Amino acid sequence: MKIYVNHFMKKCFASINLRNITLSGFLLFVCTGVMAEPTLPALIIEDTASGGKEYSISLQVLMFMTVLSVLPALLLAVTSFTRIIIVLSILRQALGTAQTPSNQILIGLSLFLSFFIMSPVFTQAYENAYQPYIAEKIGADEAIARLKEPFHKFMIQQTRETDLELFANLSGDEAYDNPESVPFSVLMPAFLTSELKTAFQIGFMLFIPFLIIDLVVASVLMAMGMMMLSPLIISLPFKLMLFVLVDGWSLVIGTLAASFMVT
Repeated sequence: MKIYVNHFMKKCFASINLRNITLSGFLLFVCTGVMAEPTLPALIIEDTASGGKEYSISLQVLMFMTVLSVLPALLLAVTSFTRIIIVLSILRQALGTAQTPSNQILIGLSLFLSFFIMSPVFTQAYENAYQPYIAEKIGADEAIARLKEPFHKFMIQQTRETDLELFANLSGDEAYDNPESVPFSVLMPAFLTSELKTAFQIGFMLFIPFLIIDLVVASVLMAMGMMMLSPLIISLPFKLMLFVLVDGWSLVIGTLAASFMVT
């Protein structure tokens, strides 16, 4: 048995091509030499002539990837998406259609409607911040400052003063001299709180006519002694017919778009 194993090992080693060994050694030598070369520094911050700071490409890529990771949160915090998705969800609940339209359809509709409403803000941010930065006319700090301006203006228009006062008091800040002096740390939660209030107000107004239909159908069924029959089964066709006859989707979407005062 031992003789057979030794013979087998000799055949295996003999089958190794010397040329493959040489090629592997050469590749290992080249890789080692490349890895030994000094790499580019990951972080470079230089002072510009205008007094700002210029960041290295690697740091800019890192910042860009960080922004992409928090993009869903920014979409909820600084755009019209929150109000739209809440109103559409309440509308679906009022209609009593369960999962129709599906969550994917509601999110898609809310997303594209948000892009439509926010298009002036996006255009202003692109022209005033992104294009000059790409053309190397302004630095990163100034580009970020210009990028904040249109979003700050949009959010301050939709935020109630009571909500601003609430979060300003919670943060310990004094009264602000003008709307432009409100920091984003105070404006973002105040904006979201105002959006929730407005969304529920619109949802309440949408719920009333469908609730009346449910009450009428339930009263008729009780009068007829059909207490075992669910009123939702009977009222659903009437609610759908009413919603279609008044062109409900156009009215709801048009009202949502008009509720944002973008100037």
